[in-house]
Amino acid sequence: MDEPERPEDPGTPLPFFVYGTLRPGEANHDLFLRDRTATEEPAHLPGAALYDGPGYPYAVDRPDGEIRGELITPHPESYTELLTALDHLEEYVPGDPHNLYERTARTVIRTTDDTPTLAWVYLAAPRVAARLRADGQLIEDGDWLSRR
Repeated sequence: MDEPERPEDPGTPLPFFVYGTLRPGEANHDLFLRDRTATEEPAHLPGAALYDGPGYPYAVDRPDGEIRGELITPHPESYTELLTALDHLEEYVPGDPHNLYERTARTVIRTTDDTPTLAWVYLAAPRVAARLRADGQLIEDGDWLSRR
């Protein structure tokens, strides 16, 4: 399987892989995504593990892990506004060492047809990831919705 090419520009329009409160049926889905998406489809992120946080999850790099979520493709006319809103929600500022999350382009796999797709993913920032690996609560099945 060929890897999609990673963008150099952090504003490049890509779909988003969501795995927590932005998933359909969760609190932030309606607040941020309602009427802004063209498609929402099941997908998974290989090479990452999911940790429970204070009301929301964190994705952390882990070669043997996999996270389940949704691939969200915004309407083109909503993209810039949505990118700004999601960066704000995730407290992500490019280059800020105090970020909780880092937005990075990763290959996710569409569940319906196993198609690899490059998407923006908010991963735990390095200092947060180190703390989670040391003493965080791993979500074993990689699906934040299963915690209910």
